[in-house]
Amino acid sequence: MYVKSVDNEDIARLPLAAFEGSITVIDKPGKEFEHAIRYLKTKSIIGFDTESRPCFSANQIHFGVSLLQLSGSEKAFLFRIKTLGMQKQLCRILSDKNIIKVGAAVADDIKGLQHYQHFEPRSFVDLQKIVWEWGIKDKSVKKMSAIILGMRISKSQQLSNWEAENLSESQQKYAATDAWVCREMYKRLMASEKNPLTPEEMAPPVPTEHKTEHNG
Repeated sequence: MYVKSVDNEDIARLPLAAFEGSITVIDKPGKEFEHAIRYLKTKSIIGFDTESRPCFSANQIHFGVSLLQLSGSEKAFLFRIKTLGMQKQLCRILSDKNIIKVGAAVADDIKGLQHYQHFEPRSFVDLQKIVWEWGIKDKSVKKMSAIILGMRISKSQQLSNWEAENLSESQQKYAATDAWVCREMYKRLMASEKNPLTPEEMAPPVPTEHKTEHNG
């Protein structure tokens, strides 16, 4: 049975974890791209995420999806969509009903990718929409990872420049971990007994009203 929520102090005490497999950055069609597609097509469950160059002001233009991350257990592939484009083979992976794609807040990611090329998304799982069935109320990847896997993941690269000419080793590790950890959480949940939140537990907290007591 999982705890409903976890605070940052508890997370800080957990061991830091990251994807330890091979990471391949792909920015053009070719042998590495074909290898990635062959690998991903053999998987029944893959982790899914995207990254976009951050906007720091309201009037700044939105940059769109920069990176698509797809991960198995031992290999992760980072597709630089701005230069690679949404190739047909990638779209087929995302439309394949036999490959479960696991992420968090996947609707926004899918919409961002469809800006480049329309595809029919099939067999996507949004962890944020299912964790309540296991009694979990927290929805961020960082907190869900702590609750489900007992691990702390770094978010230090979240607001870095995902359109830099070369992605740093830290950026690559961060991006691969975000996709991989979603896959790992899903697999752990599937092996766990459900313990759904009650409607009362799922409801947002009611603001406390400060009342002044008068002695009669």
